[in-house]
Amino acid sequence: MKSMVSVENVSFAYRENLALDGVSFKVDSGEVVGLLGPNGSGKTTSVRLLNGLLKPDQGSIRVMNLNPIDHGDQVRKQSGVLTEIAALYERLTGWQNLSFFGGLHGLSEDQIRKRGAELLSFFDLADRADERVETYSKGMRQRLALVRVLLHEPPLLYLDEPTSGLDPEASKKVIDLMLEFRQRDHHSMLICTHNLTVAEKLCDRLLIMRKGRVLADGSLAQLRSHFGLGIQVDIRLQNTFTPAMSATLQARAGVTRVRRMSPNTLQLDVTEEAVIPSLLPDLMKEEALIVSVIPMQKSLEDVYLALQEED
Repeated sequence: MKSMVSVENVSFAYRENLALDGVSFKVDSGEVVGLLGPNGSGKTTSVRLLNGLLKPDQGSIRVMNLNPIDHGDQVRKQSGVLTEIAALYERLTGWQNLSFFGGLHGLSEDQIRKRGAELLSFFDLADRADERVETYSKGMRQRLALVRVLLHEPPLLYLDEPTSGLDPEASKKVIDLMLEFRQRDHHSMLICTHNLTVAEKLCDRLLIMRKGRVLADGSLAQLRSHFGLGIQVDIRLQNTFTPAMSATLQARAGVTRVRRMSPNTLQLDVTEEAVIPSLLPDLMKEEALIVSVIPMQKSLEDVYLALQEED
């Protein structure tokens, strides 16, 4: 598969402060990769290096098979960058913003109108496009910023905190639209975010960073397997869990942890789904009246916290 981004053993320091320390990763064509980590982990520095705004102290970077330092203009023409701030002209209308930014990318007015109309409709902004951006809600501004980023049809997108500052409803709308758009147009994306829900829903692969280093690189399933997190099972009874019931479950092979959540609810960690059916006969022998058994895969939050603890 063609690599859109290739970073090999890259280090970078702001004077005495080491921002990246031997970082390596790739983004393949059509792949969505999440760059996760706390403030100061190196996410934003990585995006600046990929766009040729900074020069690495060590290592090599290729973006669409170009060196972003030597060919920064070409790299930036073929990529779209959404920063944490929407970066729009608030005194201009939605259309005027698109006309301005489309012109910077060398698009004709006809191209801007055709592509802009399609994107404004997709992101549910068509009826507000002739109004000034200063009248938009924050969620609308973020959606218009996505339209701006996508206007010149770049094959590679960098999205820095795409739902930053949005309320839950606006955040969900942006995520749902990005999911739908991603499935339709198959862009390659690098998403920098603190929001684990965004990363879990949108990303094929996850790079978890801390203090300028990549701690883990893989799909959520691969990271779950690496940490042996298995599956969480919530069991609820009509009657009350007895100490004997809890002891029976704890003794079962494949059960790694048992937690009492309420008098009639237990939460178990099991190594694999095949363990779950064997638990029920044991409980029934102890006269348990089972109301529900709900297995759930461990979330990205569980993986993230396990990784930070290990580090």
